[in-house]
Amino acid sequence: MRYLVAVDGSEPSMDALRYAVEQAAATGATVVAISVVVPEQFFTGGDDPPTSYAEAADELVAEDVADAEEDAQRALDEAAEVGDRTGVEVETGMLYGEPVEAITEYADDESFDAIFVGHRGLSEEYEGLVGSTAKDIVGRATVPVTVVR
Repeated sequence: MRYLVAVDGSEPSMDALRYAVEQAAATGATVVAISVVVPEQFFTGGDDPPTSYAEAADELVAEDVADAEEDAQRALDEAAEVGDRTGVEVETGMLYGEPVEAITEYADDESFDAIFVGHRGLSEEYEGLVGSTAKDIVGRATVPVTVVR
């Protein structure tokens, strides 16, 4: 058995990792933790909509990809530490793109048996959404998904 765990540094994602590691210890499964790099975009133009493409381009600022990669690496380092503390090896890796698509396609391409996700991640905490990424993964995945609260 191979378990894929999506981690983003949020406590719910780390809860999902700890649960997957417990299950892996009991079943002999392997665990791979992945973090999806998604640079954030910010509109700095205030409340008024841009009046031209040039104005929009000047006022839309994307977070540097290197910053997003550093955030992802911190989450992956923490995931590896969870494995070290429990004696279950946790392989780690980064994906790039839209999280739902990247996670579900990777699970299919790499023949994972199950996906584990937290009930909400960092984007949901900041945007006030309640588990939209987890819900979309459940809807799109072709393997069982465990959503951990």
